[in-house]
Amino acid sequence: MIERYTLTATREQLQQRFGVDVPESYKSLYNAAPTHLLPVILQGSAGISFFYWGTPPEWAKNKHVSEKLINIRAESFSERPAMRKTLKRYRCLIPADGFYAWKKVGKKTLIPHRFIIADKSPISFAGIWEEFEDNEGQTHHTFMLITAQSNPLVNSMSERMPMIFEKAQEQIWMDADASEEALLALFKVYLESKMSLYTVSPRINDSTINVPSLIIATPPADQFGNLTLFD
Repeated sequence: MIERYTLTATREQLQQRFGVDVPESYKSLYNAAPTHLLPVILQGSAGISFFYWGTPPEWAKNKHVSEKLINIRAESFSERPAMRKTLKRYRCLIPADGFYAWKKVGKKTLIPHRFIIADKSPISFAGIWEEFEDNEGQTHHTFMLITAQSNPLVNSMSERMPMIFEKAQEQIWMDADASEEALLALFKVYLESKMSLYTVSPRINDSTINVPSLIIATPPADQFGNLTLFD
């Protein structure tokens, strides 16, 4: 499961990369996490929207875990006919430039790593969104991140990784007239040769922290703060 990602681009960089309007309220993301209000790009939209990743915070405590979905497997769209409507009508892009995964090096020791694109350029993750009303009639918008089977680089820590798109794939994904076959053909594992990784601070575990220092390369440390040797 993918539970954290980053979008460190400035407002201007984001506008230039995706060709959309970005509100002045936008701030770089060093620790995007489930229940956070995060930027997404919808089909036919000229600007960034802000949707909750998974369940809105005020709903999270009272919802069963099955209702707190944050990821959906790419395979689901071909295996489950009911998902075809979602694939056709509710696609979105999730601007990003990296994601986190944790490597298990002991019974209780997990070392956080940040995976980035080798040239450090912004990319996007494939996503789907939904709209629903709460018990008080308030409308909420949420999104889920589509995941693929991990490439060898990521697989040592996580069996899944985000479905990563570059510009050519984004154009097809955002085309309202794209066929189901064309959309499913986009679901390919991102090449490990285009990626790199490094260890980061265990502070990433706290989803309330969102500061630039989180993405600084940090020597691996266990939960006690001691250096840990690992391959």
